[in-house]
Amino acid sequence: MPAALDGILVLDLSRILAGPWCTQVLADLGADVIKVERPGRGDDTRHWGPPFLKDADGNDTTEAAYYLSANRGKRSITIDMASEEGARIVRDLAKKADILVENYKLGGLKKYGLDYDSLKDDCPGLIYCSVTGFGQTGPYAPRAGYDFLAQGMSGFMSITGERDDLPGGGPQKGGVAISDLTTGLYSTIAILAALNHRHSTGEGQHIDMALLDSSIALMANQNMNYLTSGVPPTRYGNAHPNLLPYQVFETADDPLIIAIGNDDQFKRFCDLAGASELAADERYATNPARIRNRDTLMPQVVELVKQEPRAWWVENLEKRSIPYGVVNNFEQVFADPQVQARGMKIEMPHPTAGTIPMVRSPVNLEGSPPVYKRPPPLLGEHTGEVLAEFLGMSEAEITRLKDEKVV
Repeated sequence: MPAALDGILVLDLSRILAGPWCTQVLADLGADVIKVERPGRGDDTRHWGPPFLKDADGNDTTEAAYYLSANRGKRSITIDMASEEGARIVRDLAKKADILVENYKLGGLKKYGLDYDSLKDDCPGLIYCSVTGFGQTGPYAPRAGYDFLAQGMSGFMSITGERDDLPGGGPQKGGVAISDLTTGLYSTIAILAALNHRHSTGEGQHIDMALLDSSIALMANQNMNYLTSGVPPTRYGNAHPNLLPYQVFETADDPLIIAIGNDDQFKRFCDLAGASELAADERYATNPARIRNRDTLMPQVVELVKQEPRAWWVENLEKRSIPYGVVNNFEQVFADPQVQARGMKIEMPHPTAGTIPMVRSPVNLEGSPPVYKRPPPLLGEHTGEVLAEFLGMSEAEITRLKDEKVV
């Protein structure tokens, strides 16, 4: 069964997370992704450990778990782009590519002749995606951009974390690099849109992606909460600014998420909790009323939930179709029967570890499903193979380039 992006060649000049996350999605969809890395060191995330992948004998390899999370399906080549010949080789590969993804600082590739303006005449169909912290325009464009900065500047950290008036209150970043990951996904969407545009017109184009832009877009309803009211949203901890009750509760033993999404669910919850009078009270009968009267309602709900253990709540919430969930650690995540039924954990062969556990793509395409052709590559694992396949280089020429430390 052909993959969705069979026949599409991606030249990946990106490092760390946002760009590699994008190109891993493209690889999962069937694109041939060539990851260009620095000789001797490669992508910085290869060294962002421990933990490191263990080899067949249980010893640490040089492959950090962080790197492994974002580089499945790619071929790694090492090229010294600072050398004239190395830059020429990358330009020659760009002429073969459908897509180029890079995340250098503004203007950082111009000196190598690898910026979009330098390539577009020779590569009119090239889709060139630049991922930076602040984009190609604006007063911050020259700045280096990092996920943490984007989380803070986008407003994300102003709505994440415990309320300021409670212990532990204050700004909090996400537990993963949410700005990088969001930008990687938006970049994938933009690239696929550009591919369709090229299909219609034959034209490539430059895509300008910024961590700050993507992170602001991710604020979704919180953006509109502010833009429609003029009041900046604040932190609610595990509660929700627009729905109630919708948070983590302490039961008689273990914590439980209860997520009431409409008034009918609230009535069923109140009936279950033996507090039908709450749903009949005009202060709490509708969600807008509940939001306005949060301070008087929630202490009552908290006390109700404490009366029974979590297992009792789970059983009875399930029977009444009231949304709920538990808070899993990662051991519990991958032991969960739903996660196992969906096959989220996969195993792939690996040249040093024997096999490597990975998380599959969440994309489920019936006619052109994702493919898992290659594990995250070793540094420079495919240099000779790629230079021979795409540029027709002989073994002797590749050996010369290696001897001269160009590749």
